[in-house]
Amino acid sequence: MLLTILITILVGALVGWLAGLLMKSKHGFWMNCLIGIIGSAIGSALFHFLGIGGGLIINIVIDIAGTCILILLLRLILGKKW
Repeated sequence: MLLTILITILVGALVGWLAGLLMKSKHGFWMNCLIGIIGSAIGSALFHFLGIGGGLIINIVIDIAGTCILILLLRLILGKKW
């Protein structure tokens, strides 16, 4: 269980960093990691609800999409600073 949590955090951090690059987020590494972890959960839940899923690569792409959606929502709510 501890290993699963650690892997989830590491993948979320990687996804947050990649989404930060794609969305040109101006936040630091740690904020991108936090957003990536939350965005990964959102993306996984959303695409699971839609019945979309697959292997490791597909899940990473889904997590990146979820994180990009989260960044977009934060920009709409909080303004251009995101």
